[in-house]
Amino acid sequence: MRISEFRNGKAEDRYRAAYERALTQLLPGQRTSIDVPTGYGTTRVYRTGPGAGPHTGLPIVLLPGSGGNALMWHGYLDELSRRHPVIAVDTVGEPGASVQTAPIEDGHDAADWLEELLTALDVPAAHLVGCSYGGWIALHHQIRHPGRASGLTLVDPAGLADVGRRFYTWLILGGLAALAPRALRPRLARAIGNSAILDTELMALMRASTGFRRRLPLATTLTDDELRRLSAPALFLLGERSTLHDSRTVAERLRRLAPAALVELVPDAGHALPTDDPAAVTKGILTMAARQGS
Repeated sequence: MRISEFRNGKAEDRYRAAYERALTQLLPGQRTSIDVPTGYGTTRVYRTGPGAGPHTGLPIVLLPGSGGNALMWHGYLDELSRRHPVIAVDTVGEPGASVQTAPIEDGHDAADWLEELLTALDVPAAHLVGCSYGGWIALHHQIRHPGRASGLTLVDPAGLADVGRRFYTWLILGGLAALAPRALRPRLARAIGNSAILDTELMALMRASTGFRRRLPLATTLTDDELRRLSAPALFLLGERSTLHDSRTVAERLRRLAPAALVELVPDAGHALPTDDPAAVTKGILTMAARQGS
């Protein structure tokens, strides 16, 4: 049984200490931590925002990208939670506070895990937000379990085109740049187009995760038939300079197969869209969530 896990106890202890430090630094305000049992393992989520009420907006559920966790959304929580309950998720199988106990073999398994989680949290309807790999999970969930997601905001999601060498080169260069002295990182971030390496706390957490063995499936490209089955209102925010895919080609594919979806190319932004242009991402999420909650 192949599941994500730490290489040994020492690696796990090192990461847990770094995670707690980052949690204290990045989510210092009011939040509720919940560990939710599912068939794939225990999932950690963080709830913020108002409780249920006549003036409360639709719950917003935040899914991180590959190698990340709920803390990647730390800069968004205050704004998103002013009117909306917000649930930030540590995806099972990613480095974080969740613990995987059963393998996730494909997008169907990932969708079923998310459906179990939302059912256990008693969230009958939500606006799903997924970044990169999290967007791939959100798409599979909406296709496999239609009706739970009232709408989607996909932030440069994976699974819309085959991934080429350019993306893996970008990942490697970003990992190396994150190890550079802090004074050099702004210049390196501009050179490789990865503003995420400027988030000091998250980069420290990433370095601490080197002892974590991630064993989740690749984000395979969704078929034309799968994309035609996308029924919930969806906003695709694509970084104009994304290395994950050719954003213009992806936009044309989406407009052909999912004509009801909104597709926006964010100028001067790459795959690190959440840190390249947080204002555009925040506006997109809140606009879509308000539209579905009205």
